[in-house]
Amino acid sequence: MMEELLPESVVAVESHGDDGAGEASLYPEELAVVSRAVSKRRREFASVRVCARRAMEKLGVAPGPVLPGERGAPRWPAGVIGSMTHCEGYAAAALVRAGELASLGIDAEPHLALPDDVLEAVALPGEADRLDRLGAQAPAVHWDRLLFSAKESVYKAWFPLTGQWLDFSEADIDITLDPAPAAGAPTGGLRARLLVPGPVVDGVRVRTFTGRWTVRHGLVATTVTVPCSTPGPASGAVPGSGSEA
Repeated sequence: MMEELLPESVVAVESHGDDGAGEASLYPEELAVVSRAVSKRRREFASVRVCARRAMEKLGVAPGPVLPGERGAPRWPAGVIGSMTHCEGYAAAALVRAGELASLGIDAEPHLALPDDVLEAVALPGEADRLDRLGAQAPAVHWDRLLFSAKESVYKAWFPLTGQWLDFSEADIDITLDPAPAAGAPTGGLRARLLVPGPVVDGVRVRTFTGRWTVRHGLVATTVTVPCSTPGPASGAVPGSGSEA
């Protein structure tokens, strides 16, 4: 599911349900991070790291511990860029060699309506209006949850490039629905317009992030990828200075 939403250069590994991952699969440094966590947290922590190590192997990178860094962002081996996600019964990791992409973010959520009042905290007025229109086109999709997931993916792609927090209100996301989704599963694209100065990638300040989404297996999954260079003004980027964070 996740790999279909990402460029061919990205390796994605996912697990559904109990894959047998437990504390025995963790490196000592990882185990120390969750030694006082509840059992559910330890299982999820282990499951997503099993996915990450399998992705490393597929990418030809020696598996190693994946420890949380600033704001919980995973610290990857040198030369690797990646993202992880987990929710009840699902875990996934996506990795790519540095130089293929500048950054990426993935997220998965249960395909359920958001709790009361959460959408109001997540959505800008224009986003809420667009969700209403999408709901008329495809009422079976929980568009509020999809928007939440998209904002999570945007943040996961943003943070490694900037080292800064990005609030829900600081990215305006336009979600589109594919007219003929593959295998009957709803799919589409997303475009996030950054409402604060974007990261500088290869000397170009990026103003928009783009990605893909799908709804399948009771989940909504979203991805965002940031290319290493952004061609031309039509991309929404303007010249800037600096380098990748």
